[in-house]
Amino acid sequence: MSDLLPGATGRSILRAIAPGTALRDGLERILRGRTGALIVVGHDEVVESICSGGFEFDVAFSSTRLRELAKMDGAIVLDATASRILRAAVQLLPDASIETSESGTRHRTAQRAAVQTGLPVISVSQSMRIVAVYFEGERYVLEDSGAILSRANQALATLERYKARLDEVSRTLSALEIEDLVTVRDVAAVIQRLEMVRRIALEISGYVSELGSDGRLLALQLEELVGSASPDRDLVVRDYLDERRSLEDALAGFEAIDSTSLIDLGRIARMLGIGGAAGDALDAAVSPRGYRMVAQVPRLPLPIVESAVAHFGSLQRMLAATVEDFQLVDGIGAVRARSLREGLSRLAETSLIDRFV
Repeated sequence: MSDLLPGATGRSILRAIAPGTALRDGLERILRGRTGALIVVGHDEVVESICSGGFEFDVAFSSTRLRELAKMDGAIVLDATASRILRAAVQLLPDASIETSESGTRHRTAQRAAVQTGLPVISVSQSMRIVAVYFEGERYVLEDSGAILSRANQALATLERYKARLDEVSRTLSALEIEDLVTVRDVAAVIQRLEMVRRIALEISGYVSELGSDGRLLALQLEELVGSASPDRDLVVRDYLDERRSLEDALAGFEAIDSTSLIDLGRIARMLGIGGAAGDALDAAVSPRGYRMVAQVPRLPLPIVESAVAHFGSLQRMLAATVEDFQLVDGIGAVRARSLREGLSRLAETSLIDRFV
């Protein structure tokens, strides 16, 4: 079983109790047996200080042992990897002054223990038949795989439509870059779609984590759809970002804006620092540095891409360059210069054909 701690996150914890794991099997056995449970994942001095009574032992974890120990009244303490059972039938006595939004005794104890210890605490409700995980002030409720798959498939269908639109505006941008006819609107539209695709993909990635072994096909579909979206986003931003702004700040800004603001192409342009503040700013002409186009040349390392862009300064100058011109760039020899020249020519031809055919 994967290590939950240290450095655990809500998603890593859900992944560790996803279908197909021994811990999830144990939790489902508890639910089927119509008993409740209180499980602390991790053991340290703080956990020890809030434990009273029970039995101390150190045995290998198994789903059947977890089910049998849950029959006894009291909490179960596992090690940080959930591979050993350390204590059982323990009474947890967390600080009663810790605020909790729960009403049931078991859930209130779980939430307070999670806050006080900083460790994941799992509560299985006997009456409600739900499993809740408390960690870092959050409450995660485990759902049936069928319900998660239904939402995941809806999100995947949405992602397919958004990816198709992204491919369309990306091809248009490539053709316009070749002709040096790019406007701020074209750039903002591509970045907008890239961010939309990234957000939906992130949501589906969360479903994959929750589904565990049941999410293998979903993970393959996700990888097929958006495998190269993130590098494309970075390269588009580098092509047009104002030189006085940092790439990291720009990317963080796009990720931070809400969905309503993401629809505003003018805001995206302002975050890039292009187009100015005039009413017709989106129709202003801009020229790419060439990162995205050159990176599409096969077997060309990113350092070479950066060297070429730094040497020529713009895509149009690279499109007009000869093999001999490329050989003047540090790290580019005769073979690579010829490959770069021919690669750019093929990309230019393909982009124009895709646009007009």
